[in-house]
Amino acid sequence: MAEAVLGDDPRSLPGVDGAPALLGEPMARINEAVRAGRTDTAAALAERTVSEASATLGPEHPEVLALRELASYIAYLAGDPVRSFHLSLDLARIHHGNRDAEAAYGNVQSAATAWRAVRDPFQGLNLGTELLTLWTELVTDGGPAAEDAEELDSATSRMTRLARRARDSGTGPQGQGVGPRG
Repeated sequence: MAEAVLGDDPRSLPGVDGAPALLGEPMARINEAVRAGRTDTAAALAERTVSEASATLGPEHPEVLALRELASYIAYLAGDPVRSFHLSLDLARIHHGNRDAEAAYGNVQSAATAWRAVRDPFQGLNLGTELLTLWTELVTDGGPAAEDAEELDSATSRMTRLARRARDSGTGPQGQGVGPRG
């Protein structure tokens, strides 16, 4: 997704079927805010533009999907890996439902990157369960995810480490003991 921010001016890129990009202008403003280090402004612009574009074009329009990928990247840059994770995983589900294995796996990889930035072991376990469920489906379906199975193995290993950390911490997600009191 970094190429969307650092690459060509979105106002000059073609949209769907070679037509001019409908969201080129708002994406350019978002990119400019990211380049200037104003990730909060970029995140707010992206959120508003996604909402407006989804209402107008539909939530699965190709340009809306690209904008949602940009919003996920901005959330990651802004230090909100959980939001980035959810945005990426939602996109992966959409692409998987549309039988676009390459795009689905790309979004799973983005979700995995965000997931790795989550430090709380309990939250990591919850998010990891969602991630691995979809990732396993993609591997089963074949395509790029199946060709890169060692990445899934690495994520599964992280789940084992997170479970160990959660167990060793002795507290549940709300800070209440999960083991025997004594």
